[in-house]
Amino acid sequence: MQLTDEQKSKVAQWIADGMKLSEIQSRLGSELDIRLTYMETRMLVDDLKLLPKDPIPEAKPVPADDPAVPGAAADAAGAPEGAAEAPVPTGGVTVAVDTLMRPGAMVSGSVTFSDGQKAAWYLDNMGQLGMVPPFPGYKPAPTDVPQFQMLLDKELTKMGL
Repeated sequence: MQLTDEQKSKVAQWIADGMKLSEIQSRLGSELDIRLTYMETRMLVDDLKLLPKDPIPEAKPVPADDPAVPGAAADAAGAPEGAAEAPVPTGGVTVAVDTLMRPGAMVSGSVTFSDGQKAAWYLDNMGQLGMVPPFPGYKPAPTDVPQFQMLLDKELTKMGL
């Protein structure tokens, strides 16, 4: 995809403003009417020799089994057998890349969301991100999605993708 000099400068300004790749992808579509996949957006930014800024790390929440939190471990141990347990936040999102890729995927892996639920993710041959939820209808916390995208971007960058 060839961008005009004006479009290139807009993308460079968005990077300088600290925008994430997903935000740039959305802006390209809404402001410049250029529809790109997430992977194409990554390649565009790379071709322009631009580096997104690293976000400021957020403070980590206290783990549920921390002895400083009274009754945290007792609550989990004292639940009646067979009772539905509410997911306990684990404090963040983690991303792993598979060593053996899913069939039909360029790259795949798993993500554990802050509520402890684990899902599979993959980038297909068209560069589109897909996810296999842990159960039908599962949706991660809204704050987990951008964190997942940022961590996935870092993992893919480490791999040279």
